[in-house]
Amino acid sequence: AEGAVLLARHDRASLAYIPGTVTGNEGAGYAGTDMLPLGRWEGESFSTYCSTFTGLSVHDVCIYGRGAIDGQTDFAEDNWWNKDFKNIFRPEEGREVARPRMIFLSECENVSLAGFTVRNSPAWNIHPILCEHVDALCLSIEGPKNSHNTDGFDPESCGFVRILGCQFSVGDDCIAIKSGKLGIEPELRPATHDVLISHCYMHDGHGAVVLGSEAAGGIKDLTVSKCLFERTDRGLRVKTRRGRGKDAVNEGITFEHIRMDEVLTPFVVNSFYFCDKDGKTDYVQSRETLPVDDRTPGFGATTFCDIEATNCHAAAAYITGLPESKVTRLTFQDVHVTFADDAEPFVPAMACGVEPMVRQGIIAQNVKVLDLQNVVIEGQDGEELQLQNVDKVVRS
Repeated sequence: AEGAVLLARHDRASLAYIPGTVTGNEGAGYAGTDMLPLGRWEGESFSTYCSTFTGLSVHDVCIYGRGAIDGQTDFAEDNWWNKDFKNIFRPEEGREVARPRMIFLSECENVSLAGFTVRNSPAWNIHPILCEHVDALCLSIEGPKNSHNTDGFDPESCGFVRILGCQFSVGDDCIAIKSGKLGIEPELRPATHDVLISHCYMHDGHGAVVLGSEAAGGIKDLTVSKCLFERTDRGLRVKTRRGRGKDAVNEGITFEHIRMDEVLTPFVVNSFYFCDKDGKTDYVQSRETLPVDDRTPGFGATTFCDIEATNCHAAAAYITGLPESKVTRLTFQDVHVTFADDAEPFVPAMACGVEPMVRQGIIAQNVKVLDLQNVVIEGQDGEELQLQNVDKVVRS
């Protein structure tokens, strides 16, 4: 009900948890396998604390109203955002258990979340995996800008997802589309597909709409349309890296009719994202051309159309593909970028060797085709285009 608040517990010693993937179901598991997917964290099967709402293999469910779900998370020593927030070891069980989300759904179908507020989550706010037909409608998802890993909505290996009329203000990415890591069984990391994000307002997060980085199954047929981004570090952001695998391809991706203000870098494609324990190794971060194998991610075409970005700081776009697996085609159509008068230096992409920059144009490396149609950048320092290993530039 309006005015009602559902308060989550944060005393982890008394919280229940679910295991990762349970095997031995003799064909009764997910998609006819013997595997039953339960807990998951950052693209891997993992024991996780039960979330405020935990849905396992449920269907035809609606959670709605004008009230709030509050995780009661803060920076106190015994709470989830403290300095040891990555420490998820549970001594009394002798095992690691990942932080809860506010809403976690595994293998669910026909789920609608409508109207309410989600705030102060221990980790990602809403996290569906292996779900079909999930709607997030007119939600408000909130957390302090300095709260750790508090992504707003992260559909992982899901199909037919709609995120409509929602507002996000969180401490990490507002929306992050994912599909698992390479180490998880292929049957449990299919592509996320047929996603519509529209009429959403995203502000004060790391990235507004993000693809990856845990997207080993790929992302297909995603449309982001008619949204407003304000004061996010990055706007439309693709994160990947070596080790994601040959199925980690983005296909049919369209961003259109978007307005941004005070977004530090509006467009980022980063193939050297330094996540995970091995993220800063030579294999992930080397700028040399390495052999293409089953661990090498690929890139499909991506289109950015009718986008206005004002008062930017670092760069109009920072794009870097792998030298052995170039970004295939990026199309920018009817794009206008201006810079803030008081722009300050900022690191445009989270990768080794990327330095803070200010008022730079389009920086593109390792791209096959860069298609620029009615692209106007105003107020940059230096050249509008800074290109390296770009096969073809089309301008009109």
